[in-house]
Amino acid sequence: MIEGFWNGFLGQLVHLPQKSNPEPAPICKPYAQAQCLTLATKSLSFALKMPKKLRKAKVVRDTSETQITTELTVDGSGQFNIETPIPFLNHMLEAFAKHGLFDLKVQAKGDVEIDFHHTVEDVAITIGEAFKQAIGDKAGMVRYGASTLPMDEVLTTCAVDFCGRPAMVYHVKIPRGRIGDFDVELVPEWFQAFTNASLINLHMNVWYGRNRHHIVESMFKSLAKAVDMATQIDERIKGVPSTKGQL
Repeated sequence: MIEGFWNGFLGQLVHLPQKSNPEPAPICKPYAQAQCLTLATKSLSFALKMPKKLRKAKVVRDTSETQITTELTVDGSGQFNIETPIPFLNHMLEAFAKHGLFDLKVQAKGDVEIDFHHTVEDVAITIGEAFKQAIGDKAGMVRYGASTLPMDEVLTTCAVDFCGRPAMVYHVKIPRGRIGDFDVELVPEWFQAFTNASLINLHMNVWYGRNRHHIVESMFKSLAKAVDMATQIDERIKGVPSTKGQL
């Protein structure tokens, strides 16, 4: 009886014809039930929409220390092409693009024979600048985003506000050392540079965790989900999301 009611209810949501005196309804096959539930969820959730024009930016940074070209599509699908001389940074940026559903291409060279610092920081600057350029005046944009994300024994929360004022609050303890050849001292440098260049408020909290790799990866993934949420276009928002009229 319950199964018949449920299948009939879902049928109404997806506009399936219903008999006036229906026979006992069969149990939905798992794939069909999942499809029905997906359609029902879409019909009940508030409408986010794609912008009329995809938000894109290209940033080139050429200094005596680094040569970087970054291309970003905010309204992407998680495609990436990351080439820097730092394998762990590549891995983090791939995760950032994949989980934020951004299309991201980064081509970077740097003086890594001296230290990774310049390349790590400058890559973050170009990505932050690309976001700032791509989202423009932020009209119709949600503006705020937050994500609490688990990764094995680690739990991380990231919250962002695309307010036009750079500020970072960083409550993270990573055991000193390296992940491969990547010094974890560079992690806050990346997030600070990204914050400054994108002109956002960024609050990063790692509540607990032990493994260096898990901690850092959870931070990049949590940032990705928070930024994805904040940069969504909501049709209910008219103009810039601020009582001041600009951000």
